[in-house]
Amino acid sequence: MTTWREETVRFTPPFSINLAKTLGPLKRGRSDRTAEFDTSGIWRATRTPDGPATQRVRKIGAEIESRSWGPGAMWLAERASVLVGCNDDTADFPAVNEAMSKLHKQNAAFRILCTQNIWEALIPSVLEQKVTGTEARRSYARLVRHFGEFAPRPDGAPSLVLPPDPDRVAQSQSFVFHAAGVEAKRGDTIRRAATYAHRLREAADMPKAAASAVLLKLSGIGAWTVAEVGLVALGDADAVSVGDYHLKNWVSWNLASKPRGTDEEMLALLEPYRPHRGRVLKYLQMGGQAPPRYGPRLTIQPRY
Repeated sequence: MTTWREETVRFTPPFSINLAKTLGPLKRGRSDRTAEFDTSGIWRATRTPDGPATQRVRKIGAEIESRSWGPGAMWLAERASVLVGCNDDTADFPAVNEAMSKLHKQNAAFRILCTQNIWEALIPSVLEQKVTGTEARRSYARLVRHFGEFAPRPDGAPSLVLPPDPDRVAQSQSFVFHAAGVEAKRGDTIRRAATYAHRLREAADMPKAAASAVLLKLSGIGAWTVAEVGLVALGDADAVSVGDYHLKNWVSWNLASKPRGTDEEMLALLEPYRPHRGRVLKYLQMGGQAPPRYGPRLTIQPRY
């Protein structure tokens, strides 16, 4: 039996935190084997600068407990409170719109998480470019299986697989991505980003604007992808996914009663909510009114 290094921390957050809602983005669909939720929290596998690790985050009364195992256990323990959004204060959320204020109240325990791991947030975000969420989640699960390495597994833990190793991704061939349902453009973007994994690790410790600037220098990475990464890896509650197929219509319908909108109109409607514009988008996704549907839905591509 392997004895893993173990680190445990407990803390009382400064406000209520719903772990399922806050950490929900860490599991990308049912087939994602890098994370598992249960009734009290989450098990997750991750790669830290110190090495791979498994983390268990759960609520115990008013406290949150983080237990981690593996070479990266201490790295995760030191950042557990940041991960679950203890730095994400919503006290200054503006009361601009009655419906939005209601959503804010209903989701008061939701926080913007912060993994401080840009690489692991970048892969699924690139996969979501220009395809349906179903396709992206399917491709991510296949890539995890292909590059799969089992995470440290303490007693009682589910069998988790680590997210893809950037060194292996950088050395991989295009057919690996084709087999996962990923065309050359997105596959090349991911492989190219993998060669800069060391720079992405450094960027995670930079101010949000500087980290975003590093991402934007990578070919194939635009404002939409940067915002999606920021909402998971950087704790950026103001990140706006400009260029999203649906979000501009959700904002237009809920904030202006118009069934369709443009990115420019979306940004204008969100401006009064700065620095919580990304939070507003999350609220709308969790409980906003869906705009009327016109025309055909996006087509899900056939399985390979």
